[in-house]
Amino acid sequence: MSELFWTESGTGRPLVLLHGGFLHHRMWDDQIPAFAERFCVIAPDARGHGRSPNATEPYRLTDDLAALLRHLGTGPAILVGVSMGAATAVDTALEHPDLVSAVVVTGAGTSEPYFTDPWTTRAWAGWQAAMAAGDLDASVEGHLLFAAGPHRALDTLDPDVVTRLRRMARETMSKHAPGEPNHLVPVHDTWERLPSVRVPVLAINGSLDSPDHLGMADRLTTTVPHGSTHTIDGTAHYPNLEQPDAYNKTLESFLHTL
Repeated sequence: MSELFWTESGTGRPLVLLHGGFLHHRMWDDQIPAFAERFCVIAPDARGHGRSPNATEPYRLTDDLAALLRHLGTGPAILVGVSMGAATAVDTALEHPDLVSAVVVTGAGTSEPYFTDPWTTRAWAGWQAAMAAGDLDASVEGHLLFAAGPHRALDTLDPDVVTRLRRMARETMSKHAPGEPNHLVPVHDTWERLPSVRVPVLAINGSLDSPDHLGMADRLTTTVPHGSTHTIDGTAHYPNLEQPDAYNKTLESFLHTL
């Protein structure tokens, strides 16, 4: 049986919603009721996030997801992910292709990121330093930089979105202690193996996201045989939170093609 916490709503074809790093399944609160009308919507918390237990031994996010889907006995599922969740979705299409019928990503390509833009590099380094120092408040606020992106100040975002992100980040980050072992095992050669992904892949990009995040998503969709991209203006790393109606409409249009 899977060790992960998950929610399941509705009936029909399986639609799996995978949250971003250091958040949890509640980032999909605007999507779950909208899609549960005709899909079986599954929203897990990744290991070490939300209500799922912390790792005590080596693990891979893709294997955790595969174990959950096999436990639930679903057919090939549509995987929808943001940031870390997007990377997990792509990795699962590579490592467990029998479990995947389509992939939708936002803000990532595979689990092997590359950062070349100065803003992304600085934001990532600052957040990592705060995590290493055990400064929970600084870690949470550093994480929120990605919500704003490089083109806006955080106080220009909808306060409700910021409050939701801050609460989720605090709930997950407080589960971890400075210096704890990192048991996550990387998936290797993901970019080189992308042409083997035969299912449809859609990137839903926020126009104000960092160049690195946009670049990874674009590289993904131009490398796989069946890739496409849609951009939601006025949003950054979390378009499903900033403009849920536009995000849901884009996702719904894609699902109708499957």
